[in-house]
This record gives sequence, structure tokens and C-alpha cells, in this order.
Amino acid sequence: MQELFVDTPAALADLCDTLSGSEWLALDTEFIREKTYYPKLCLLQVCNGDVAACVDPLALEDLTPLLDIIYDGSMLKVLHAARQDLEIFLHDYKRLPMPVFDTQPAAALLGHGDQIGYANLVKQMLDVDLPKDQSRTDWSRRPLDDQQQRYALDDVIYLGQLYLHMRGHLFDRERLQWLAADFATLADPQTYYPKPDDMWQRTKGRQALRGRQLAVLQRLASWRETRARERDLPRKWILKDDILIELCRRMPRDATGLSKIRGLEPGQIRREGDNLIRMINEAASSPREDWPTDKSRPKPLLPQQEALVDLLNAALRLIADQHQLSPMAIASRKEIEKLVRGDSDSVLDDGWRRSLAGDTLRAIIAGDYTLTIRDGLPQLAGANQSPG
Repeated sequence: MQELFVDTPAALADLCDTLSGSEWLALDTEFIREKTYYPKLCLLQVCNGDVAACVDPLALEDLTPLLDIIYDGSMLKVLHAARQDLEIFLHDYKRLPMPVFDTQPAAALLGHGDQIGYANLVKQMLDVDLPKDQSRTDWSRRPLDDQQQRYALDDVIYLGQLYLHMRGHLFDRERLQWLAADFATLADPQTYYPKPDDMWQRTKGRQALRGRQLAVLQRLASWRETRARERDLPRKWILKDDILIELCRRMPRDATGLSKIRGLEPGQIRREGDNLIRMINEAASSPREDWPTDKSRPKPLLPQQEALVDLLNAALRLIADQHQLSPMAIASRKEIEKLVRGDSDSVLDDGWRRSLAGDTLRAIIAGDYTLTIRDGLPQLAGANQSPG
């Protein structure tokens, strides 16, 4: 395979001539975001099976020829754990490169476990050991040494090989269509920019808050998220989680109260103090019915519900074994608990997980399916299904 480092317009034009008309394109990025809200693209890697290239966006002012190929709707883009890479394209170029194939959820459907990393997947499927010593590289520094370029190229060289292996196995097992819901999520811009009003749920330490304190948290976390996006700064540079939680716990009413919050700098109080006090007061006085509920802290299950969760978990293991999958690739115990509670946001209610297991588990809850024992082994049986 030809391997290139592309940092001139002429080399980029030659690469694009080679890539044009490819059936698929393996795609990866290297970026930094320690000092920004949005990731900063530092390297773009592509491979079509014949040529693999690292394209340097720091040296090239115009990536249009390559972007035309990446955004070609007739060419499948292959990525691993695609969200962060796709976020870069959405932010920098205002649209997502579709269609895509993400090898991480595909790996779960082939029994490789949920959320498997790229290097581990390459080892399991291709028996190739990839070095992991460049994962902390500052990709904005130039020049990149040979080891860094090797690491970056390997990210797309083996990605294409994974795709070709997976496509055949998924087709043979009639599972390609199972990935449609996962890939539809990747095609939705809302996936990458969640609503600011929902960001309180990602705040570390929120479990210590109750009632109106959560209303204050929702307001302040939403403000922080909006400000971070506007200024392109990390959330913690606007307001750290521990300070945010302390503001919600104490709910100070004036600048004196703010000054007692450890970590809140005097300069920040001068700049933002009045605004913080106003938001705290407004949120704290909001009606009880408007207070958010922390679903990560549900009420304890009753003993009978715990028993039902155990039963459904056993059924899930049978379903997973039948399809040669890890149960965790389908759903965790927490997701089963959501079904028992009647929540509507379980992963078992979406996509292939619903058709594979979710509908059956809900049928068990409704009494339409049962877990029976035959020859000393548990089996599922229902109105339209015999045991075994």
C-alpha cells in the first residue's frame, strides 16, 4: 500500500485523484481540545485500500479537493467510535459526511463486546498488535516524527480491513440492517450539540443536590454550556464542576455569599457576580413542578421488582447466547431496571436492541412470554414460540 504525508496543494491534488471514485474511505482525525470547547483539527487520515495518507490541515489552507471526496454521498466513510471525528466536520464545515459505517457498534454485533477500543479490535479481528504510545501526542506540533506518522496511518490502514471483514460477517448473519438506528443517530446534528438545558445531568457531584438545588444547577449549567460554546472555551474554564455544585448547595444571595465559595476568583465575581446571583434567585424561586428530576438516582426497586430484573437478565443472557453476542453488548442491568420501572428511554426500546431483545423482555413483563425449564436448562417460551 502506498503511504503518504500530504502537506502541499500539489500532493493533495494527486491524492484526491487517487481517491476519487472509491467505494469506501477509511477516515480518522487527530485533534486537540484541552484549551477549547470545540476540537481543533490537527491531522486528517484517509485510506481507500490502495493508498493511505496523513493530510496536514495546519500546512494546507484549502482542503476543498479532499472535502469534496469526504462529502461525496456515494462514498461510504468508515470510522471507529465516530462521534468525535464527525463533530469536527460538523463544526468546521457545517455538515456531516454521510453515509458512514462505525466499526465500534458493528463490533458489538459480532460478539466483540460493547465500546471496544480500536487497537483491541484490530488485535481480536486481524491479530495485529498496534502501539499505543502516541495517544497523548500533541498533534499540533510540527514536525511529526516517524512514530507519530506510523501511529496515525495505522488508524486508517487497519480500519479499512476491519470494515471489509465486518461487512461480510454481518451480511452472512443478516445483521447489517441492525446498525441502521446507530448510524441514523450519527447522522443527526443534535447528537453532537445536546441542549444546554440538559447539561446539568453531566455535572459531576449532582447526586448531592436535591429539589430546588437541582433547578439552580440546571440554570447555571445551561448558562455555562452556552457561554463555553460562544467563547470556544472548556466548560471548566467558565466554571468548574465543584464550584458549580457549591453554588447550588449554598445558593448565595449576594456578592458576600459568592466570596465564600472556594475557588470562585474575585475577578470572576466582579465580572459575573450579578448575573450568577440573578440566575440563582430566579431558579430557586421557580415552581416546584418545574424542578428537574435526576433520573440517575431513581427510587430503590421493590424486592419483587429486583426479582423481575433478575428474571429479565437471565432471559437476556439466553437471547445473547442464541445470537452469539455478549449480553452487555445488548443492554446493562441498569437498562433492564428502566424497563421494570416503566421508563421510556431504555436502549432496549430503540433500533436492533428492541427487535432482538427489548420486545421479548417487555412481553415477559406483560406475561406473554415465560422462562421455562427443560432438561434442567432455562428456555424462553411464548404464545407463538415453543421452548428452545
